[in-house]
Amino acid sequence: MKSFLKIGIIGALMMLATPVFSQVHIGLGIRIGPPPPRREVIVVRPYRDAVWIPGYYQWLPRRHHYVWIHGYWVRRPHPYAVWVPGRWERRHDEWIFFEGRWDDEDAHAKPQEHRLERERREGSRR
Repeated sequence: MKSFLKIGIIGALMMLATPVFSQVHIGLGIRIGPPPPRREVIVVRPYRDAVWIPGYYQWLPRRHHYVWIHGYWVRRPHPYAVWVPGRWERRHDEWIFFEGRWDDEDAHAKPQEHRLERERREGSRR
């Protein structure tokens, strides 16, 4: 249990050390795909700006298997930041992991949100 906790802490620290807005992938020539993601119980948001970082499988090359890194809550770096989760992709005959990263909310804004903002602005002019 202690080693599993250490792996989780190390994985979380590695994820936090990833530069903001970068897209990192780990290409180790992994030929075994990850298991299906686990279902996680997301507990109540601990504070207003908390964002859930979902869990994922990490490949351990020395042991030749995947280990589950549990999800956790983290404070968003700025008010418009959106977390883009990490993902495994199959490319030809190997699996590549793309690290999760922070992105700008404007890149993911829904058209309806823009319409509501426009209506609010036009309503204030009347």
